[in-house]
Amino acid sequence: MPTTRLPERTLYRFGLGALAGIAGVLCFAPFGLFWLAPVVWFALFALLLRAGTPREAALTGLFFGLGFFLSGVSWVYVSLSVFGGMPWWLAGIAAFLFCALMAIFPALASWIFKRRQPAAWWRQALLFAALIATVDWLRGWIFTGFPWLAVGYSQAPPSPLAGFAPLFGAHGLSLLVALAGALLLRWRVGLAFLVLATLGGFALQQVRWTTPVGEPVSVALIQGNIPQEMKFRPDAFLHSLNLYRQLVEENPAQLTLLPETAVPAFFDELPPDYAQSLQAAARKHGGDIVFGTITGFGEDYWNSALSLGNSPTQRYSKTHLVPFGEFVPPGFSWFMQLVSIPMSSFSRGPERQAPLAVAGQQLAVNICYEDVFGEEIIRALPQAGILANLSNTAWFGRSLAQPQHLQIARMRAVETGRPMLRATNTGMTAVIAADGSLQAVLPPFTQGVLRTEVRGHQGMTPYARYGNYAFLLLAGLFLLFSQLPRRR
Repeated sequence: MPTTRLPERTLYRFGLGALAGIAGVLCFAPFGLFWLAPVVWFALFALLLRAGTPREAALTGLFFGLGFFLSGVSWVYVSLSVFGGMPWWLAGIAAFLFCALMAIFPALASWIFKRRQPAAWWRQALLFAALIATVDWLRGWIFTGFPWLAVGYSQAPPSPLAGFAPLFGAHGLSLLVALAGALLLRWRVGLAFLVLATLGGFALQQVRWTTPVGEPVSVALIQGNIPQEMKFRPDAFLHSLNLYRQLVEENPAQLTLLPETAVPAFFDELPPDYAQSLQAAARKHGGDIVFGTITGFGEDYWNSALSLGNSPTQRYSKTHLVPFGEFVPPGFSWFMQLVSIPMSSFSRGPERQAPLAVAGQQLAVNICYEDVFGEEIIRALPQAGILANLSNTAWFGRSLAQPQHLQIARMRAVETGRPMLRATNTGMTAVIAADGSLQAVLPPFTQGVLRTEVRGHQGMTPYARYGNYAFLLLAGLFLLFSQLPRRR
């Protein structure tokens, strides 16, 4: 009888693919080995060239993806088991299935590559780069989107390739990195391309796409470090309120930011004097305070940011909700019975919301992982001069999630030419300059207040104007040239 057993060298190739995927995580924060990224994706490219069939190529991409995501987003297990209350074994299965779902994307790119593999090496490089970057982009909106660890994020500052981000965005950098990796097949060509890309990135970093406007604004970013297991406990509720009020009063500023759900209750149900005391503290110093809370009533409620102070009260409500954490996908109500996640049925905020006019600035607020979606951030431009992210990543414990999230925020600053303020519960609270450099950051899992000054910026980068269209055009051209018939 014929056997379907794979040859030993094929299984060996799958193992190498998984190791390459694990190595890929080192390119991202907190490890920061951005220069390793072309080598990692060269390894995947070389393995695909040696695959005998599209099926073998797909399995190679799948093992690469499993190594990549199981090591890179292992913090999903922490949120389900430690803080979600799911049994450890079931949380492990759920986390594995999630990572396996994400691994389908590089598997799909690998399968298509082998099916359409051209003969010429440079066409192979174009096809590989276009497919790797495109599946990263697809991962950003299929199933509501999870573009975490898109290849381009590895090139956030201090990588010199970050200079291309204002032109093509993070996905354009994915295209650049994958192309550089594939071109290393001809190492002289690959090294020459990397040198040219590096020099081009340095040159583009000297371009100032946006300019500061107005006077500097004093800022206080408050990191309460409230343990996640205590955040929604009734006996700890008043302690949280009093802590944040004390930190606000002790750290006056024109603009004060508190984290996502810093007030973990419906705003209308707070003690009557609490909002008044916050507003009085802000007005005392001629400023405004923006804090995360819950607004709405009954079955319709929103994960929101409210402003209080000298300016009129304004609200931003989160638009891009987290599946299972903030809304229940159809058909998955049974899953929510296995976990204990409070407030897991939020309503979506409007897609288009005006920036908050606070402290004499136009503030584009986004909540939690909304800043992972570059084209959603640019909706508030050009009106907004400052970006602000309110997060609570205590759900993921002491894991890679926090430094990875900070790296993503740095990319958003570079793409838009706007400073980014991050106020988080347990980290990483930071001020990011308009060029993506870290102006200041608080140590994670500490209680503190980050005080500094920031200026709003005006002007538009090409990415802020056109979003991912330039990247998609380039990827389309790569695909076209890779598949053109060869001239005799």
